[in-house]
Amino acid sequence: MEIKMLENEYWYGTAVAHGREMPLHKESHLAIDLRVNQTVNQTMPLLVSSKGRYLWHAQGFYLQVENGLLISDREILLQTGFDNLKGAYLAAMANHFPFSSSAPNEALFEKIIYNTWIELTFFQSQAAVLAYAKGLIDQQLPAGVLMIDDGWSNSYGDWRFHSGNFPQPKQMISELKALGFEVMVWVCPFVTADTVAYREAAALDILIKAADGQPLITKWWNGYSAVLDLSHPQADAWLTQQLDQLLALGIAGFKFDAGDSLYYPADMVTFGHTSPDEQSNAWANFGSKYSFNEFRVTAKAGGYPLLQRLSDKDHAWGATGIASLIPDTLLQGITGHAYSCPDMIGGGEYLNFQEITHLDQELFVRHAEIACLLPAMQFSAAPYHLDPPYLAAIQRSLAVRQSYLPEIMQLVAHAQQTGEPIIRYLSYEFPAEPVETITDQFMLGADLLVAPIYQKGHRKRHVYLPKGRWTLAEKSYESKGERVEVEMPLGVPAVFRRHR
Repeated sequence: MEIKMLENEYWYGTAVAHGREMPLHKESHLAIDLRVNQTVNQTMPLLVSSKGRYLWHAQGFYLQVENGLLISDREILLQTGFDNLKGAYLAAMANHFPFSSSAPNEALFEKIIYNTWIELTFFQSQAAVLAYAKGLIDQQLPAGVLMIDDGWSNSYGDWRFHSGNFPQPKQMISELKALGFEVMVWVCPFVTADTVAYREAAALDILIKAADGQPLITKWWNGYSAVLDLSHPQADAWLTQQLDQLLALGIAGFKFDAGDSLYYPADMVTFGHTSPDEQSNAWANFGSKYSFNEFRVTAKAGGYPLLQRLSDKDHAWGATGIASLIPDTLLQGITGHAYSCPDMIGGGEYLNFQEITHLDQELFVRHAEIACLLPAMQFSAAPYHLDPPYLAAIQRSLAVRQSYLPEIMQLVAHAQQTGEPIIRYLSYEFPAEPVETITDQFMLGADLLVAPIYQKGHRKRHVYLPKGRWTLAEKSYESKGERVEVEMPLGVPAVFRRHR
């Protein structure tokens, strides 16, 4: 199937990992396979157009973009007549991925999230977790939601605290709560072989099988493991029982990692005869039961009540690091993933942090500056490693977030009610202006235009202001649709308020 692009038409969608390649236009050359999620972030079989058109196919499709054509390997639904990007998105959302009546717990937006991964990696322990949390408080950083990452449990599939590393988990959770933290823990759908948990799961016949009928052992980033078949009701019940025991200890919820379609082979045998994307989606559905949740990778989970994080970014200024944060978050919004988190501040790729004392402090602050006005804000590398001027800049970013938090919370509620993105392309709000390709500034709702600095050494930046009256701090602008230059203190993004 071939679809010819219209004059000055721009398309947005597909895979969040392609944020910097959006929008697609007549000069674009790109191939994307949406039949199976081949990325480590969110995908949706959706494209929406600035000219009020959208494309959808529930089973996904292979897309090639060249010579002003969108070329699909199969017939896909093309709907027209919705005027602009906003109209096309709202129609597609209503028809194909209406939003859940639930949303992630408000604390995930109201509070700052901290994650122990970068500081502790696989060496999680009761003493180290408490030291991390107390270090934050000692530096006058606000208590929030604390995620204890991979390494806390006996093994994958045996979701009990390791008794040697966490001798008194209930006491630890009580101490963390007394400091003001809600506590979450990391889980995954894998089961370590040669364990009691594996034998239990195999006896219940709730593991994915290989083509030969034996339990599948799949390779993933931590080695080789069996995999729960979440299309099986008993697998759901088996895992739920374990997580219920953690809730009884005082755990608030879970970071649901893995579930990547990449780790489910096409010839696997499952109870529900599921495809890799369907098995990934079953993990997302399972996590939807818990209001304290976080997911990094999903397939066709637009509209779900999930906090969806960007994949691990490098501790770098370029396309693999900070420069991808705004483009990818914008793409999350237009594909139905409104409740977003722009990775861990400074980057979540732990191999970049072997020398935790060698942080690029300016980069760390600029990441916080971007994150402070996105739906969720998450640290892992502790800000207390920073020198005083940079730590002061982090405090400024936190103060900015606090000042706009009522509006962020209103937008979270609005997304839940309407499905509208919290973070929006300028072209979503200003369809009559030439803003389709602007992806380094964003609209927070309909009236706040946010323009952080994301380039090393820069203290000023140019910002496109659509037509109308805007204010930045105490300064007023009457824009005819033009670029203005602004200079802001380190840690404080430029935030223009629209007046109508």
